[in-house]
Amino acid sequence: MNAAQEDDHLKITKPQKSAGGLQAVIQSAKHVFSEVGVVNGTKALLELNQFDGYDCPGCAWPDPDHERSAVEFCENGAKAVAEEATTEKCDRDFFQQYSVKDMATWTDFQIGKRGRVTEPFLLEEGDTHYKPIAWHDAFKMIAEHLHKLATPDEAIFYTSGRTSNEAAFLYQLMVRMYGTNNLPDCSNMCHESSGVALNETVGIGKGSVKLEDFNYAEVIIIIGQNPGTNHPRMLTALQQAKKHGAKIITINPLEEAGLIGFKHPQHVMDFVGKASPITDLWLQVRINEDVSLLKAMLKLLWHEEQRHVGTVFDHAFIKANTTGYDALINDLEKYKLSDLMARSGVPSEKILAAVQMIANSKKIIACWAMGLTQHKNAVDNIREVVNLLLLKGSIGKQGAGTCPVRGHSNVQGDRTMGIYEKPSAAFLDSLKQVFDFEPPRHHGYDTVESIKAMHDGKAKVFFAMGGNFLSATPDTNFTASALKNCELTVHVSTKLNRSHVVHGRRAIILPCLGRTEEDAQRSGMQFVTVENSAGVVHQSKGNLPPISRELWSEPKIVAGIAKVLLQKSKLDWDMLTSNYDHIRDLIEQSIPGFEHYNERVRKPGGFYLPNAAREGKFNTTTAKGIFSINVLASHHLKDDEFLMMTIRSHDQYNTTIYGLNDRYRGVHHGRRVVFMNANDVSKHDLKAGDRVNLYSYYDLVERRAESFVVIPYNIPSKNIATYFPEANALIPYNRYADKSQTPISKSVVVKIKSKPVATIECRQ
Repeated sequence: MNAAQEDDHLKITKPQKSAGGLQAVIQSAKHVFSEVGVVNGTKALLELNQFDGYDCPGCAWPDPDHERSAVEFCENGAKAVAEEATTEKCDRDFFQQYSVKDMATWTDFQIGKRGRVTEPFLLEEGDTHYKPIAWHDAFKMIAEHLHKLATPDEAIFYTSGRTSNEAAFLYQLMVRMYGTNNLPDCSNMCHESSGVALNETVGIGKGSVKLEDFNYAEVIIIIGQNPGTNHPRMLTALQQAKKHGAKIITINPLEEAGLIGFKHPQHVMDFVGKASPITDLWLQVRINEDVSLLKAMLKLLWHEEQRHVGTVFDHAFIKANTTGYDALINDLEKYKLSDLMARSGVPSEKILAAVQMIANSKKIIACWAMGLTQHKNAVDNIREVVNLLLLKGSIGKQGAGTCPVRGHSNVQGDRTMGIYEKPSAAFLDSLKQVFDFEPPRHHGYDTVESIKAMHDGKAKVFFAMGGNFLSATPDTNFTASALKNCELTVHVSTKLNRSHVVHGRRAIILPCLGRTEEDAQRSGMQFVTVENSAGVVHQSKGNLPPISRELWSEPKIVAGIAKVLLQKSKLDWDMLTSNYDHIRDLIEQSIPGFEHYNERVRKPGGFYLPNAAREGKFNTTTAKGIFSINVLASHHLKDDEFLMMTIRSHDQYNTTIYGLNDRYRGVHHGRRVVFMNANDVSKHDLKAGDRVNLYSYYDLVERRAESFVVIPYNIPSKNIATYFPEANALIPYNRYADKSQTPISKSVVVKIKSKPVATIECRQ
């Protein structure tokens, strides 16, 4: 079945006005029980996000510090468990039956539903089918390829954000002992912009709030984020914040169901009553006009401050804790308020209402996600948010601060463990002292640089610790060519994915344990640790038997490769993975903030890492919070051009497709859709249900994504939205955010051309 056939049964209904409720319960049960079975499915769910259980394989939203519900998970968490703990298998019989050519014709959804990989598999150059390979033989082959390279910098070691702290630490240690800093990760494609902006302005590339801060906030600004689909448990925190009196301002091009209303799926009375309203004020900003909107708000706040001196801005905080205030005010005066409002697309009365809420509040939390981070001016977007918080003194106090909401469940922990192509000198000095070797000092490749290096033949081995690199990255065809250029591609995976069928001359799949599974090593059952969006490090211990006896844990896989690759290493890799306490002892010696690691992480809920910004201290170049001068976005669209953002459906998490429905937006049984403003649909002689092709043109290269169904939707004119990875082919790999190099996945200039095929019926 190809993509067009998959969408033959596409049905469009009215978007929903609330998230959660009985349907969330039904869908959770349906996915888990059909994939895992009732007994093991129930067992898995009851341990999910519990103090002595395992961390959700989905997002990094923090868990309550003290008391937790018996069902501490959301619909998407249940789907993530179902996807990982499925009883379906990709075993010897499977790979004997299906060739790589066969699998390449399947959609990402079909590939993902084939099940868990049960043992290591090798695709030799010229072969049509993957064949089994012994673990040691696979390690030997990987080491031989790496030893043959002219320099270690010809190898790339990618990391997914679901890798545990223990595995990530060993992985970066092995890679640096081998001799390179080529350690790109999924952060490069999502919150890298947040890290850059926050490090510059407040001195730490992480959020400053705790989960409990939401109960003390007066205003919560949610900008460029859709928690109802991407971080559903956040809706519980927002619902509680509303009960404590918080006002919520949502800034987003799309009106999302979860930010309109919420029915708590674990509260039976919510099933029959009205949904709890979440958003008090929705500002429908045009795609990537957040800076123009924020500047308009800052100008209005400045006007209010001039009228009511000392009541709007926190001057005591500004004087004691910030620099650059006068320059910020001078910059704001250069802009005409009416021009900023017009650019933003938000009606002036709504902007004024938002300003009034903010002006009268002292405790403000700002939450954001990919809607801010994936633009050329992404760093400016986030720094402008910080400007607002600094003016209000809303960093370093209870109920206020920055909240970049991370995606993968340990993407923040991986960076803490040293998964970074640009490591600090202090981190490398620590590795040198603890492990008695000289780490490489030059910067490595980030994700977009890795793609280009592989494409140009400068990188010849690609190793992925988790993830689905091809479907996660921009410029699908260019990236596919890059992977095919490699002499060897290796993927540590739980399940089959697109990157296994677009491969180097040799390809190896190394299957690993999932979060849900028991991890037995020589000393007994093990647990791993992760870090959530609030900077809490806690343990995760699976409770289901592994689907195959041939599965290895990620730490054991890394250690197995390191033993063969680094034969002169003084480390006893077998000892380290016989008991993960030994790995944590090394982390404690190497990374500040992990004192008494093994003791503290065994306490229910774990422990918080140091966070100076949370305490009102700023480890910046000035030792203060820094106001920044930020530029407006630059998009000059022709009459036949649109600005496209890629988004997730409700039936997916990152590149994992759970199903073909996006019930909150009214899309059923398909994914190749394009959401358009109704007036734009008519203006361009289209109608609901038409099939169109999408094109982008950068550097005189035509990029194309075919057969998308038009859906009239409440989205600003000249803006469109599509799902990824289907539209990733339109995103040029060499267009990215200044400083962070995050791809411009949320602001791609495209053209729409009609496709002469049957129209799909749209019922709205």
